[in-house]
Order: sequence, then structure tokens, then C-alpha cells
Amino acid sequence: MNTVLTPSEVPLPPASGAWREGNPPGRRQWFERDKPLPLEAGGELPGVRLAFETWGRLTPDRSNAVLVLHALTGDSHVVGPAEPGHPTPGWWDGLIGPGCALDTDRWFVVAPNVLGGCQGSTGPASFTPDGRHWGGSFPFLTQRDQVAAEADLADTLGIDRWALVVGGSMGGMRALEWAVSHPGRTRALLLLATTAAASAEQIAWANIQLHAIRSDPHWRGGDYHDVGPGLGPHAGLGLARRLAHVTYRSEPELQVRFGRTPQGTEDPWSGGRYQVESYLDHHAAKLVRRFDAGSYVTLAEAMNSHDIGRGRGGTRAALSRVTARTLVAGVDSDRLYPLRQQAELAAGIPTADHVRVVESPYGHDGFLIEVEQVAALVSELVG
Repeated sequence: MNTVLTPSEVPLPPASGAWREGNPPGRRQWFERDKPLPLEAGGELPGVRLAFETWGRLTPDRSNAVLVLHALTGDSHVVGPAEPGHPTPGWWDGLIGPGCALDTDRWFVVAPNVLGGCQGSTGPASFTPDGRHWGGSFPFLTQRDQVAAEADLADTLGIDRWALVVGGSMGGMRALEWAVSHPGRTRALLLLATTAAASAEQIAWANIQLHAIRSDPHWRGGDYHDVGPGLGPHAGLGLARRLAHVTYRSEPELQVRFGRTPQGTEDPWSGGRYQVESYLDHHAAKLVRRFDAGSYVTLAEAMNSHDIGRGRGGTRAALSRVTARTLVAGVDSDRLYPLRQQAELAAGIPTADHVRVVESPYGHDGFLIEVEQVAALVSELVG
């Protein structure tokens, strides 16, 4: 029998939903860089650590390694159940494992938690070398900094060249950066629902989310990690999540799924909610218990900085550096990363052909939900 908690019985959200030292490690492994990481914006980041998970076994010639890169609020737990150390199940279940497109009897799959993230990698919720939380003093990161840290991880694992690099959305930005920064280390490339450079509209949506977090009175300039439950910037982070989630889905899906239906017995004319409002509340409440507002800010700003042509003679010149066999795919209902952005990638990458279209009513989130279609793309590259 399920027990329904009243609002007064629901535990207060933590100041941060980040993984903390002393929490169960789950399936994580860790890589620690033995020297500071130079940053593209200037300065350096000391004490760099990446959490990562692996599936399968690396062959003696180390030729079967696959790199999977997560989106904004993802982490290293690509597949697997929710369990101690992992508050949610894998975000791409069905893609990795025996008999799956990334068959672990054949492939060695590596998934790092991005630098700046909050599920075991160095980020605002982690500690400085002198034992303080980074908080608001965490430096500005770009996708190139994050890929530089991942390249060090690959070196430590003895992987000179990835058989495949795959990523969607923010993960696709990093996958593209891998193929441009390290063309000799990327044999095949799958880019999903991503872009060569963050557009004005994408930056604008992110800007509103950043303002929501920074306007929360509990933000404290990013220095909130030592406060008690309920005293962190969960309201601002929840607002950011609500806004982002609307951009991740499609208008037709929301209309068909929810329409104007009230939530249960609630009356929207008397302070109650419509179903779609309850849906957004649910996703906001989930995120504040498993994510960190500081990481959200750090990663959103890194996404805004994404421009594959920066310092490389422009987008066309940068894309021409890709030598990996490449598939570019977009979601037909994606209003955040529309298909024209993937068409630009496919047209500019010498080793790509036409854009593959993932058919889905779910908008940008289609690249996460339509696992069978994504699996078919993986199989086309490495089958």
C-alpha cells in the first residue's frame, strides 16, 4: 500500500542535491588529475576530479572504447537502477548492455560526469584544496575545458582513440568538441539534437533560468552549500527547471497529454493547479533533490559559450577538421535545437551525409526517450 504524504510531511529539500563525500559511491569510479587544469578563459583549476562509470571490458589493443556524454542535468549513470549513490535510474536505459546497440560483450563504454557537474566530479559543490566549498568562486568553464579533462581521463585509461563518441544536447556539444579538438582520437561520431554554436534564442532561454536561480534570496552569491535543508536556492532552481522543461517538450505533446484538465480535485479558479502545472512542479521537485544550483549555473554558462568555430577561423573551418565517420541526427519536434542546426553540422562535416531524423512527439527530449531510434543510429555506425 502506497503512503501519500501531505505537504507538511514532505522532507525539506537539501541545500544542494549534489553527491557529497561520505555518500554511497554507487557504481562510480574516479579519475584525479595530478596537476592543475589550464582554463580557456584564463587561470587554472586545481584538484580536478572526474567521476565516471564503465560497462564491458577494454580489449588488449584498447580499440573498443566508446565515450558517452550526458546532457545538462544528466550524470555518469547512463544505465542501471536507482540505488544507493544513484538517486535516479539510468537516463538512457536500453542502449548499453548485453545484446544492446552498445553491446557490452563487444564494447567498453565510458561515461564521465562532466567537469563542473555535481555527481562526483569537481564542481561548485566540491571542495577547494584548502577544504572550503568552491561555491560562488568556482571558475568559468567552457566545453573545451571539459573535453580537456575528459582527454586526461582517456589517457589514464590508456585509450588513444575512441571507437565512438556519442552525445546529445550539451553532450553533443562536447562530442563535437572532441572530434574537432582531437580528430585523431575519434574514429566515429554520433551527434544528437545539438548545434555548432549556441544560438541567441538558446542563450536567451538559459539567461532567464540563470536569473531565476540568482534571484533566489537563498542563492547567497553561490555560497550556500553549508546551510540546512530548505535554506538553499531550491526555489530558483525549481523555476529554472520548469522553464527549461517546457522548452524540452513540444506544444502538441503538452496539449494532447494535459490540455486544460485540472489536477485531480483541484480547482484552478480557487488556487488549484492544472495538470500541466502539477507536471512542472513534479519535475522541479525531483531536480532540486538530485542536482546543484551552482552546477546548473556553471554548465548553463558553458553551454552558452559553445562555439565550435571560436579561434578556429569560424564554423566551417572548424567542422572541416572532423575526420571521424559521422552521423548527425535531430528530433523533428525539437523547438530548442531545431533541425536546421543539425543540417548545418551535417553540411559542414566532410565525413557526414544527410541529417537523420528522430521522429518523436516529445520535442528535444526525444533523443532521450526514443531509445530504439537512437540505437539504430548507433548500430549504423558500429554495427
